[in-house]
Amino acid sequence: MDEEFIFCFYLVIVSAVLALLEIQIEGANGWAKELPTWRIENKWTTTFMSGKPLTGYHAYLIAFIVLLAHMPYFLGFVIPSISIEMRLISLIILLFIVEDFLWFVLNPAYGIRKFKPQYIWWHASSWWWIMPRDYYIFGLIGISLYLLSIKL
Repeated sequence: MDEEFIFCFYLVIVSAVLALLEIQIEGANGWAKELPTWRIENKWTTTFMSGKPLTGYHAYLIAFIVLLAHMPYFLGFVIPSISIEMRLISLIILLFIVEDFLWFVLNPAYGIRKFKPQYIWWHASSWWWIMPRDYYIFGLIGISLYLLSIKL
């Protein structure tokens, strides 16, 4: 139980710091709308990105997080295993979900009251009930990978 608490606590702390950083970078203009970054919007990118364009900002941010999470492998601190990799992938997936939600909660231009599809163009087309579809789908995947990693 302590291990799960530490995992969740660390996940929330890292997600909050990343959300605050992204708020400083993007301000009220979510999904890098006003940033000087490249954008690719076609059938493949909008399918993979749930209706949003792939931006250079997000591509490099995702790559940075994935590489950073795997740093212990490359420094020789951890011997790679399926269990550890599942936990890392779980952390990465859940990090992006929690960070995305906290971006709205902590952003002075939004707050929890504006966490609705009419205020969030980049999630509007994939909104299910009280949150974006990706939160449900990837949340289930992330939690499942974490729980499976414990059993291995």
